[in-house]
Amino acid sequence: MPWRPGQRVSVSVPASSANLGPGFDCVGVGLELRDQCEVTVSATPGVRVAADGEGAGSVPTDARHLVARSFLRACEVLGVPAPSGLELRCQNVVPHGRGLGSSATAIVTGVGAAYALLSVATTGRPDVDHYAVNDLAAAREGHPDNSSASVFGQMTLSWLADDQDPAARVQRTTTVRLTPHPSITPVVFVPEVQLSTATARSVLPSQVRLGDAAANSARVGLLVHAMTAAPELLVPATRDYLHQEPRRSSYAASMALVDELRAAGVAATISGAGPSVLALAVGDGAVVAAAKAPAGWRVLTPGFASLGLRVEESSA
Repeated sequence: MPWRPGQRVSVSVPASSANLGPGFDCVGVGLELRDQCEVTVSATPGVRVAADGEGAGSVPTDARHLVARSFLRACEVLGVPAPSGLELRCQNVVPHGRGLGSSATAIVTGVGAAYALLSVATTGRPDVDHYAVNDLAAAREGHPDNSSASVFGQMTLSWLADDQDPAARVQRTTTVRLTPHPSITPVVFVPEVQLSTATARSVLPSQVRLGDAAANSARVGLLVHAMTAAPELLVPATRDYLHQEPRRSSYAASMALVDELRAAGVAATISGAGPSVLALAVGDGAVVAAAKAPAGWRVLTPGFASLGLRVEESSA
């Protein structure tokens, strides 16, 4: 394998907000909050990680780091030995444990870096197959809503392809990339508290009523229409029947904010597994929404990410 010390790529991946109400585990939007990571082949054996920004001091600094683990897993899938030495310099902007896709961002970063560095080693160019990254990132994450939005940006609708190859090492994820209506402004409310995705998912029921499933299906269809062509329908389009109410006690303050915003005519949902809240504001809705932020919460207006995963070769 033609790994050479000094081979280096820089990776940029946006945050994401998943579900948007009814689009549970299948709909996401990329947000222009970007984690940056420089990945370098090193002559010194082992994996070393330097992390600044969000999560600094609380994340592993060796091969246990999620970016590193995702890089090493991608090498396995690609059938190539990983470099014996690897250095990662991560600048994290995406809040951790807040429902903004920080784990998906890290996974996409590691997988994208592996594809890009292998391309540098074999062709001299940092080329990346975004569809292959999408497949592996979704498999690593367990659901494609966040990871697909981070890979492609804008708004994504994803599902497992029906014609899977039983012999394939990774299941194939199909993603449709959609363009949000230009009048929509995403406003993100970030509390100080964290909530793990595993904890948030543990309280969900294993079964749902047929009537709720049917109602939710209708709202997912309406959500796509409202987000791309009819933003005046965003409030009914973001009505969820599956996951937010069962988790109300897990993020009571967040649900109270969602209720208040929706009562004021602003489409609002829990962002991913929470506890952050996403408002999809139209017109002066962004001003109305920001004014309702609880004390101590951060209010972000990052805009939708027009691009997802970006990779470039860095000079040594």
